[in-house]
Amino acid sequence: MLDFTVDRNSCTKCNLCVTDCPAMIIAMTDGYPAIAPENEAACYLCQHCLAVCPTGAVSILGLNPADSHTLTSGFPEPAKLETLMKGRRSVRRYTEENLEPALIQRLLEVAWHAPTGRNSRQVRFTVVDDREKLARLRDDVMSGLARLVRDSALPDGMEFFAGFVQMWQEQKIDVIFRGAPHLLVASAPQGVASPLQDCMIALSYFELFAQANGVGTVWNGLAKWAITELLPETRRRLGIPDDHLIGYVMAFGTPAVHYARTTQHGPAHIHRAA
Repeated sequence: MLDFTVDRNSCTKCNLCVTDCPAMIIAMTDGYPAIAPENEAACYLCQHCLAVCPTGAVSILGLNPADSHTLTSGFPEPAKLETLMKGRRSVRRYTEENLEPALIQRLLEVAWHAPTGRNSRQVRFTVVDDREKLARLRDDVMSGLARLVRDSALPDGMEFFAGFVQMWQEQKIDVIFRGAPHLLVASAPQGVASPLQDCMIALSYFELFAQANGVGTVWNGLAKWAITELLPETRRRLGIPDDHLIGYVMAFGTPAVHYARTTQHGPAHIHRAA
């Protein structure tokens, strides 16, 4: 049941929810928007109807429009958003303390609003939310990598992991997890329309909102390789479903370094099609 309802006292019959419905299943019935029962299965669950209604008259899925954020003057100034996007850095030095659980939860909840192919909304966040948990994971990964090194079992092209193991064993330098207190793995069922893309977009949302909150992040390809290519038992340790594709891995926490200005890249590679 979609539970599509319209408050007739506040509905202005503007027709916006009808014209903006991607599935084209909302129609004016007796002068007000409605969805015929036989059309409910075609709904994308996108909530465009709830979002576009200027008076908050439309509800769907039992959601109260009053619980949504209003968008009037709600977006950041373009210049500040530009500074955030140009100024975000990959952070490879972190302080030791955990982030507050409420902050981690908020970062994840906001990032989960990222768009997904066909609005599948199946991205799963597997998070290591405590530095002691991550320390145990790191020890297990380093032990597993050390075993591969001893057995000369590192795949072709990944022999460089032996150097990371040596640095950890001899100097306690953590190249793989960068000493971060937290780790985030984004995965999605392989059967959805675009599992890899969905995960990457969600992590991009996570990174920008994290850095806006003073939280450092790094796209962690080394950890992804370790989990997916070298030590696949690690994904079972983390509780990642067997049918999920791991999109990417991100380490995060309170940065121990602060950058003073944006970098200067460009010009952008642009091709204007005929």
